[in-house]
This record gives sequence, C-alpha cells and structure tokens, in this order.
Amino acid sequence: MIITARNPERVHHAGRELGASIAAFDATDFDRLARFFDELPAPIDHIQVTGPGPHDVPLAKFDLDEARRELDAHLLLPLQVAREAAGKVRPGGTLLFTGCTARGPTGEGRTFISALTAGLSAVTKSLAYELAPVRVNLIAAGFVDTPLSEAVLGDRMDARREQLRSTLPIGRVIGPADIAALAVHLMTNTAVTGGTFDIDGGQQLVEG
Repeated sequence: MIITARNPERVHHAGRELGASIAAFDATDFDRLARFFDELPAPIDHIQVTGPGPHDVPLAKFDLDEARRELDAHLLLPLQVAREAAGKVRPGGTLLFTGCTARGPTGEGRTFISALTAGLSAVTKSLAYELAPVRVNLIAAGFVDTPLSEAVLGDRMDARREQLRSTLPIGRVIGPADIAALAVHLMTNTAVTGGTFDIDGGQQLVEG
C-alpha cells in the first residue's frame, strides 16, 4: 500500500498508522505526478483518488483563478491519474474516484461545483469503457463527519450533526469508515464498473 498526500506530516502519520509506504507531494503538480507513476512497479491492483470537498461560491464572488484550481483538483487530476495509470493497473483492477453527490438542493454557490461533479460522473463512465478491463467507478459522498467538515463549519458543526441525526433515514451521520467500506466493496466486486455510487445516508431524500 502506498499513501500520497500534500501534507507531509499527515501522510507520515497515516503511513505509520497503517504500515504503508508514503509519498508527500501536490498531486495537481502533474509533472510530479507523472514521476510518481513512473517510479511505481507494475502491476498495481487498485488506485483511489480522493479530492477536496465541495467549495460553494456565490456567483458574485466567483474567482477565475480559484475556479481553475478547483478544475485541476476535481476534474483534471482524475483524468491525469487515469492517463498515468492506464498501463500500470492490472486487468480487472480498480481506478476509484471520490467526489460529492450531484443531486440535492440547488442553491446559491452550487453552480460551479455542480458542473464539476456532473463532469466527473461522465468522465467515470467514459473511462470505464476506454480503460477496460480496468474497472473505473466513482464514490459520490454526501456530508461526511471529518476534520475537514469541522474546519469548514466551525461552531456550526454540532448543529449540523444533530440536524442529520434527526432527519436522515439511517439516524446517524456518515463517517470515513462508511466511505472506506464502500471503497473496499467496489475494489473487490469485479462485476462493477462505470458507476457513480451515492453514499449520503438518505440526505438527498430529505434535503433534495
């Protein structure tokens, strides 16, 4: 297992905890990403790409440079990984992307991230055909209780947790372990490819 991340301290901690090899670099530096794949021995069984969470920006505050960075992270990075991994992943292996749900409430600030999310779902479907027999799938997550979510919401985090506990059909908030369980299933179920798999605890049913 090899774990990569931009933050050296965090990726070293994760590597020690899981007994994994690590590499610390910014994956949107596509030259560095290419060198990383060049140095990997083949074949690779599974690759999972996790991107940043949704970044809602009202149109009045839309910044073109920031949008280009979001485009790199949410859409161009998965495409670049797919290109670099094409000759490395074994037949029947997995290329797994992680994004956010495209369905749900339409509101101020959702325009650009909604377009990126829909685009990644379309890319996943096309890559599943182009890279076959490598399987390509997308996990589309709703709200997940993570340190990133807490950093974004700040003192509103507890209220958001309580709201979800009281309204979601599953009666609890989704955590990282739920996402991991779905990822393992998609890596091991060799009949699944080209799909977008929503995991939101029923959030779309009550907020959509």
